[in-house]
Amino acid sequence: MVELAVSSDARFSVSRVELERSGPSYTSDTLRAMRAGAADDDELFLILGGDQAASLRSWHEPEEVLSLATIAVVERTGWPRPAIGVRLSGLRGAERLVFFEMPRVDVSSSLVRRRAREGKPIRYLVPDKVADFIGAQSLYGASTPVAVEQ
Repeated sequence: MVELAVSSDARFSVSRVELERSGPSYTSDTLRAMRAGAADDDELFLILGGDQAASLRSWHEPEEVLSLATIAVVERTGWPRPAIGVRLSGLRGAERLVFFEMPRVDVSSSLVRRRAREGKPIRYLVPDKVADFIGAQSLYGASTPVAVEQ
């Protein structure tokens, strides 16, 4: 679905590093692999919703994750900046988190999955090619195409 989502925008590419690795897949391993294949002046960004940023302390090697990429955070309901800061207090590198300066858009993967399961349209929540795929494959319990209302 990621390939479908970015296929029409040449500014994006898709990495298959996690699919090609055997065993458990941890974000720190993925970032190390991406760092190894990147130019010295490339900067890696890991974009997280506030809920996931707040849980970073429980991740495998959280300080390594913070050292390998700039963590860009989108605030989510229940997880404003101050609450995230409190949760990550004392974690080496947490002071480097950056927050998007943008109006909050409350679209989440759980919202998309729920709407697909209920047979409701998901157009404008995901790219049309992704919505078509979800409907065609009956993903998330979708029983009919859920992409576009005609």
